Amino acid sequence: MNLHLGCGKRYIPGFVHIDRAKYDHITHVCSFEKLPFIKSDTVDLIYCSHGIQYFDRFEIIPILKEWKRTLKPTGILRLAVPDFSVLSKLYDTEGLEKVIGPLFGRIQINEERGEEWIYHRTVYDFELLRSTLHSAGFKIVKRYDWKKTIHQDYDDCSQAYIPHMDKKNGTLISLNVEARIGSAHEF
Repeated sequence: MNLHLGCGKRYIPGFVHIDRAKYDHITHVCSFEKLPFIKSDTVDLIYCSHGIQYFDRFEIIPILKEWKRTLKPTGILRLAVPDFSVLSKLYDTEGLEKVIGPLFGRIQINEERGEEWIYHRTVYDFELLRSTLHSAGFKIVKRYDWKKTIHQDYDDCSQAYIPHMDKKNGTLISLNVEARIGSAHEF
């Protein structure tokens, strides 16, 4: 089983889609902090692209522990978040207008109860994200190349570049990280 958490409008075949917004492809219309409807040790891959920055840094460890609960011992947690390290360097050359969205972004969610805006509440660089994942019980954390994933053909924020959509000459502004519960030889 593969989970696509916070998928929004993006549909990736072969995934269970979980999001607060209501679209035809959403399997579970709900927030993804808690997954009581997913049994423990049943998930092969959890993919969450630019979703965890909407949570306070003190909220995220229990969320990651909940996701870890659902993963098989050989399962993978694949995250993408705005890369603070890269964006802070681009600020000097590109200016605030280019980096403010990825850093302090917001998104509108249309729910049954009406529209709601949610905002980024934290930032990550590789060291902070790795440390956070370790605190949640993940042993192995490494960067991944979006071009070598099963979701490579589905454009999302893991493929975010400045200038926008310049995947050949632009700068990737997404920090793409995979984490595993198991040991290094399993990765």
